[in-house]
Amino acid sequence: MGLLVAFAVVLVIAVGISSIAKRTIVSTTVLFLVAGFVLGDGMTDIVHLTPDDALVNTISEVALFTVLFTDGQQIGVRQLRHAWRLPGRALLLGLPLTLGITAVLGIWLLGLDWASALLVAAVLAPTDPVFASAIVGREEIPQRTRSLLNVESGLNDGLALPLVLVFLAVAAGEHAEVGVLAVELLLGVVLGVAVPVAVRLLFALPFFRATPLYATLTPVAVGLLTFGLAQVLDANLYLAAFACGITIASIAPQTRDAFREFGELVSEVVKLLAILVFGTLISPSLLADVGVLGYVFAVLLLVLARPLAVEIALARSGLDRWERLTAAWFGPKGFASVLYGLLVLGSGVPDAERLFHVIVVAVVLSIIAHSSTDVPIADAFARRAARDSERARASGR
Repeated sequence: MGLLVAFAVVLVIAVGISSIAKRTIVSTTVLFLVAGFVLGDGMTDIVHLTPDDALVNTISEVALFTVLFTDGQQIGVRQLRHAWRLPGRALLLGLPLTLGITAVLGIWLLGLDWASALLVAAVLAPTDPVFASAIVGREEIPQRTRSLLNVESGLNDGLALPLVLVFLAVAAGEHAEVGVLAVELLLGVVLGVAVPVAVRLLFALPFFRATPLYATLTPVAVGLLTFGLAQVLDANLYLAAFACGITIASIAPQTRDAFREFGELVSEVVKLLAILVFGTLISPSLLADVGVLGYVFAVLLLVLARPLAVEIALARSGLDRWERLTAAWFGPKGFASVLYGLLVLGSGVPDAERLFHVIVVAVVLSIIAHSSTDVPIADAFARRAARDSERARASGR
């Protein structure tokens, strides 16, 4: 009950400052993060949550599934096919490069062995769709850049998960069942496609007729069914969510359009709740445990690892310099990394608690940095577009 009341109070404040936040570097995301920190253990102790609390795992899973499900509906198969070239570069080249650079930084700065360094790198390599949505939703940013970040962040959480599990098994000295992981990923995609297709075929039967109100709820039913079946069948939950969203956009665009406003609202609420919960997990003792080199590692992760990897991956891609820099900068780490970090914490990996603390600090700095720079960067693109438009009009005279 304390968590519910706390979330409601912070939500009221966030609504009240949302107009200011939209125009300035004031971020509602950071507001919920700081509120969670203040309300959590070690500060006011109003909300008591621990990383091994079942509620934390449930909220994180629901938040990621919801955001991936709604993000997937932003683009259908036809659009994805046309927009795949840039995300493909970021995923197939940028993600491995980010992982490699991060692992080297972990060995150099934190003194980790190769297995632990690769594990931390795999946890922190993917971008998070929950926080990437802050820039993806800015219409001032060029569409191809937003599409790149949207598709990349939607897919790389699921693609990074098998790497996390493999490196986790290696670091713990266990045998990694690669075949089982591959089946989970494939099953997630299959499930995400099959459920909406089956529902679509069912609704084609002559005795199935939905009112406009209930037709809007169709994606909700499909999403819940996909979520439940993925849990029962041990399929990859996040790939199932994204594949399901893309399938709905591809085979039922009118249903997608009717659901869009409601889906975005639900996604935002769940995202903010997840951020508040994450904030409660951050205690002063955790922040102090990381040490100076841990903070240096987190900063270099933001300003070196991701930017360098993406710049290399997007070289000669057709994006101009500012678009490449934007894509390289907005590689936010978020609740997905925390969720994977919880797997590390509960494992038999040596020094698991320290690794989790490093992961948390990297995520915190990422949330603050990326949530505070989306508005200035979007404004810069808007000013550039206005200048280009003015020049075009002048040259046409």
